Amino acid sequence: MRVLVIEDFEVLATAIGSGLRREGMAVDVALNGTDALAHLALTRYDVVVLDRDLPGVHGDEVCRQIVAGGSQSRVLMLTAASTVRERVDGLGLGADDYLPKPFDFAELVARVRALGRRSAPALPPTLETGDVTLDPSRRVAFRAGRRLDLSPKEFAVLECLLAAGGRVVSAEELLERAWDEAADPFTTAVKTTIRRLRAKLGDPPVIHTVREGGYRIGEA
Repeated sequence: MRVLVIEDFEVLATAIGSGLRREGMAVDVALNGTDALAHLALTRYDVVVLDRDLPGVHGDEVCRQIVAGGSQSRVLMLTAASTVRERVDGLGLGADDYLPKPFDFAELVARVRALGRRSAPALPPTLETGDVTLDPSRRVAFRAGRRLDLSPKEFAVLECLLAAGGRVVSAEELLERAWDEAADPFTTAVKTTIRRLRAKLGDPPVIHTVREGGYRIGEA
């Protein structure tokens, strides 16, 4: 899942970003509305965690532009505002959910995951190909009943491949969906992660390389 965190308080923005990355998400951070709009113009995000009270380009305007642009990104608005009227106003701008500050991080994660499921075409609660199964909500994956000990990146790549339903997924798409903007597009991170994932999945191989195409999961 690709997430953009927009929060002008840098300490909080960094903490949210680090916490969501530990949950296996690819996270970019913007500290103001102008930077946020630049990110949104270049990258497709599943979820945008948006502080409403941004300096410069206000969070309300960022939300309006996301909605006006027809983006499929889901918006979770954060604000210190606590009245019902202010919350209703935020949702009226097009935000999909609303979380007042201060908030419990576990609740933030749960809401981001729920919005992420709504940003993409509906998928079954458990992804499955052959004897490989993955439960996105429980963050567990199995092969032939054996639980796989996967790193967050390995889990994210496997989830992308299973969600593709046999479609070939390019290395560029995997890099975009499972890594954040800090990833070097010329890195070998995707190949390295695929190699480690194949080793953990074991034999017979289920992840196949498609020449000049990318990777797909399923029968050869």
